[in-house]
Amino acid sequence: MSNQKKVLGEERRTLILELLKSSLEPITGADLASKTNVSRQVIVGDITLLKAKNEPIIATSQGYMYLSHNPLAAFERTVACHHSPDRTEEELNLLVDLGVTVKDVKIEHPVYGDLTASIMVSNRKEVQLFISKVNSTNASYLSELTDGTHLHTLSASSEKVLDEAVEALKKERFLIDVSF
Repeated sequence: MSNQKKVLGEERRTLILELLKSSLEPITGADLASKTNVSRQVIVGDITLLKAKNEPIIATSQGYMYLSHNPLAAFERTVACHHSPDRTEEELNLLVDLGVTVKDVKIEHPVYGDLTASIMVSNRKEVQLFISKVNSTNASYLSELTDGTHLHTLSASSEKVLDEAVEALKKERFLIDVSF
């Protein structure tokens, strides 16, 4: 930390909200810490407090984002997928190339119940950053806890785009066939 004065308490949380609301890109905890002259751990606590006040902040692999209403991604669909970890990048690139945002991954864990993790990728650069972060931290994909079975929440500008995404997932054998 520098010799600048720390931004304290509620003033800091207000500044964090302003920064997140004004950014179209995720902001890392380290960047927020630098701008407010506090530790990253203090920022983690601030984000927790803001979420407790129902601020729609999510943590992604690229940093924190404020979820404001996006009229260009007004349509959502949940899809059930299954694949091995080595096909994750292929699956995500397939979706973002069609103009879809992959918001999250969800699994049903036998002990913990429903688990959801934010992904928030909309283009190949974001997919690459996500994959790189998983690889550099030796983290596991959430879907590995369920042998590859998982759900994604997809958002797009139209139902047509979502329909095309579902068809592409079927064609590449990512989609779980739910017809009975």
